[in-house]
Amino acid sequence: QVQLVESGGGLVEAGGSLRLSCTASGSIVSRNAMGWYRQGPGNQRELVARISRGGSTDYADFVKGRFAISRDNAKNTVYLQMNSLKPEDTAVYYCGIGLVSWVKMDYWGRGTQVTVSS
Repeated sequence: QVQLVESGGGLVEAGGSLRLSCTASGSIVSRNAMGWYRQGPGNQRELVARISRGGSTDYADFVKGRFAISRDNAKNTVYLQMNSLKPEDTAVYYCGIGLVSWVKMDYWGRGTQVTVSS
């Protein structure tokens, strides 16, 4: 069974940075699409960034130029570098893995809380 564990969340002031990590069980990060999603209070889960099996990346408009997704295949880990954080970035951030494509995530981690204070 696929297991994903997120880490790196926390409390940060507006304008600050955080780096989230998502480590997968087994050598599966390199062979599948990975994505970061978030869910704020009262909101639906939404795409933040994703990376395809081949390394292509895609970002939601509201994070372009501020966030970057990357992958370390040797560590079975995908990262989300978040810079210039805003209070509206406050949410639980989830890591997902898409076994067929980045369109649909098949497994999820439990999430990590990111809180940005103004």
